Amino acid sequence: MKKTFLTLFTVVFSITLFAQNFDKQIEEMVAQTEAEVIEWRHWFHQNAELSNREFKTAERITEILKEIGYEPQTGVAKTGVVAILEGGKPGPVVGLRADIDGLPVKERVELPWASKQMGEYNGEQVPVMHACGHDTHISILLGVAKMLWEMKDEVPGTVKFIFQPAEEGAPKGEEGGAKLMVKEGVLKNPDVDAIFGLHINAQTPVGKLKVRPEGIMAAVNSMRIDIKGKQAHGSAPWDGIDPVVTAAQMINNFQTIISRNMQLTEAPAVLTIGAIHGGVRYNIIPEDLYMLGTIRTLDEDMRTQILSRIREVAQKTGESNNAEVEVWIDEGYPVTYNEPNLYEQMLPTLKRAAGEDNVEIIKPITGAEDFSFFQEQIPGLYFFVGGCPPENDPDEVAGHHTPDFYVDDAGMKLGMNAMMGLTLDYMNK
Repeated sequence: MKKTFLTLFTVVFSITLFAQNFDKQIEEMVAQTEAEVIEWRHWFHQNAELSNREFKTAERITEILKEIGYEPQTGVAKTGVVAILEGGKPGPVVGLRADIDGLPVKERVELPWASKQMGEYNGEQVPVMHACGHDTHISILLGVAKMLWEMKDEVPGTVKFIFQPAEEGAPKGEEGGAKLMVKEGVLKNPDVDAIFGLHINAQTPVGKLKVRPEGIMAAVNSMRIDIKGKQAHGSAPWDGIDPVVTAAQMINNFQTIISRNMQLTEAPAVLTIGAIHGGVRYNIIPEDLYMLGTIRTLDEDMRTQILSRIREVAQKTGESNNAEVEVWIDEGYPVTYNEPNLYEQMLPTLKRAAGEDNVEIIKPITGAEDFSFFQEQIPGLYFFVGGCPPENDPDEVAGHHTPDFYVDDAGMKLGMNAMMGLTLDYMNK
């Protein structure tokens, strides 16, 4: 009994000592790589590009990977880049993913490396900005790729680095993003055993990390509703069929789908109309209009019910106003789902990377992420790292997808620490 206890104690002590030395080694490598990663981040931020149009971005990623020593594959899912590191020891295959696209947003933050780029969105020339932090994701993953290359003889397995375009959604009429990458076989040859992804967060302090098991981000569907009426003079509405009034009633009726049909104690759900287009003059009832909206859900049964009710409410409201209605709802993204066993296995790694007091287990978020398409195929873990500067109040800073969005360079350090730890811990376990 005494001998068994001593043996167990020796094993536990050895593992603990190994982990401490291992973490110290990672921290030293991150410290040595950080300045270069920040330099890369500034370049990607200055040269933001829209979804499926990330040509310069992909070219620069490829250039850096080649400088490190990789032989990257380009043109994956249109503009994606994939690189593979074969470690010096046998082991599992780990996927690491970063999204690379920007958004049609004009930057208002005064930075020496602010974006001045323009692009085409829905047929219009628009300013382009990394208003969601994907520039940091690219740079973090490149930093991890460089560090793992430098220690590749010690890596017990294979790493597949996935630089994914079009996370924000492919242009109308095009395929793109994680779904297309999966379709093209990015998780095959070699077959990936588990995948890790992160997102920097402007409302989380630098040095903090947020995660949860199961659904961490919502499923999303976009919708378009066309309403056709009959044009008339604004002074004689009885001569027409008013699509504007129909739309107003429809929007109000939609809100009861969430508030009266959904059991919100089980899971949250959101239905938002974000745009209405119709009419040209104050005294003309238009012939038609269209509305655009988004649906966010964390429960598949609720998602099915909401989509069904949207079609039903839209048609019935149209009929009550003698208007013709067409409803289009896209396939959307599924729930970003952290596989519970993988979450439990890797949570200690995240706590070591950030410090136990700096890891917050959060409630689900109604934002959405197409990382979920990878998680449909294999176990995946997705988490948030802080990008809010210490001197700022996280509750007061600008949100993602806004002109004033800003995240601190210092936030990338924890991102690199966490991704390095997850990769090597998963392989060793």
